[in-house]
Amino acid sequence: MTLIKSISGIRGTIGGKVSENLTPIDAVKFASAYGTWLKQRREKENYRVVVGRDARISGEMIQNLVMNTLVGLGIHVIDLGLSTTPTVEVAVPMEHADGGIILTASHNPKQWNALKLLNEKGEFLDAENGAKILEIADSDSMLFSDVDSLGKITKNEAYIDMHIDEVLKMNLVNRKAIENANFKVVVDGVNSTGGIAIPLLLDRLGVHGVKLFCEPNGHFPHNPEPLKEHLTDLSEAVVKERADFGIVVDPDVDRLAFIDENGEMFGEEYTLVACADYVLSKTPGNTVSNMSSTRALRDITEKHHGQYQASAVGEVNVVNLMKKTNAVIGGEGNGGIIYPELHYGRDALVGVALFLSLLAEKKMSVSELKASYPIYYMSKKKIQLTPQLDVDTILDTMESNYNHENISTIDGVKIDFADSWVHLRKSNTEPIIRIYTEAPSQESANNLADRFIAEIKAVANI
Repeated sequence: MTLIKSISGIRGTIGGKVSENLTPIDAVKFASAYGTWLKQRREKENYRVVVGRDARISGEMIQNLVMNTLVGLGIHVIDLGLSTTPTVEVAVPMEHADGGIILTASHNPKQWNALKLLNEKGEFLDAENGAKILEIADSDSMLFSDVDSLGKITKNEAYIDMHIDEVLKMNLVNRKAIENANFKVVVDGVNSTGGIAIPLLLDRLGVHGVKLFCEPNGHFPHNPEPLKEHLTDLSEAVVKERADFGIVVDPDVDRLAFIDENGEMFGEEYTLVACADYVLSKTPGNTVSNMSSTRALRDITEKHHGQYQASAVGEVNVVNLMKKTNAVIGGEGNGGIIYPELHYGRDALVGVALFLSLLAEKKMSVSELKASYPIYYMSKKKIQLTPQLDVDTILDTMESNYNHENISTIDGVKIDFADSWVHLRKSNTEPIIRIYTEAPSQESANNLADRFIAEIKAVANI
């Protein structure tokens, strides 16, 4: 079916032909390339890599292949077992490791899996190092260890608890206010590791958690991308349980979205807006999100007298701009919160703790909180790519057609109109063109997206 090789990792569907899918041979090949890259970076006696996985059905198979490949390269492995992406990111520096690998395909359906690759800081690789690994994978430069120099695997399944410990130590987590608020929250863990981590965090914070799809068996009960159309069960459960709100995460727990007390979406775009509002009220500063994210973050940042900047899409790009601008918080409009006090990675556990603190201090409902923010509406659509579709030509044509508008070509083509915008880009993780729009009403956002889809089809003759 599909194998996508990019700087952010190797992602594909399980089964099928080698080099066309994520087969065992492909898993070994790219784990070998990553391990070789690590050893080429620094000559030392011992190398250590942290490895964890979400609850996908293929996860144990792929993890065992990856770990034993690293062992064959003479690299010691710290096996976190069932884990989350941010937990692995936190564990890498705590273990003084040389890198980390997370086996997860994020929001993709269960037939997908991936190797997400981290450096010694527990952060995603930049383009240069990602390209080096892909180059090594296509070469014959991988050299494996002799029998006396093999690595070892050490299990440590305590890291979700240790990650929660670190979240609770954050200065802005108001544990007393949260406990006094006596919140009741429904959690949709999409039958992956969020079903382990989020209820544990809520329990530590004194929040009454109601579990929904929290069995980490990898059988996702709905499309695992946390969008409104996939969350009807959660919406109904929040109303039935008379809960204060609902929480949903993606399978590897780096994306976070909320449902209000009426069963309505808070909006994944507003996860970052709310958390930033809270952080900026305590520690004024700058913010960053990617250019496919809502303008509401800019508005909230300026309200707190900070500066907002937009990066290209991709966590590593957001992180790099956050470091450059000394941003106090940042992330992505897909519900990804990056809070540098703990680490430079999207972290749903951090987002939950900050959101609860905000809600407890403001003493208002989730729907009231949403109403207090600048309201924009987004449309997120896509066009499936085919071999006949020349994406670069399409984007060049769209840029030329709108060269009288405010245009950015940092990542695809973003066109800023006075009261709306459209962002056209080729996805790094799926064979699609994404068409994101934002406008003052849902109808306007949808119409703008449909207009550009029609224009793209006209350019492509499809």
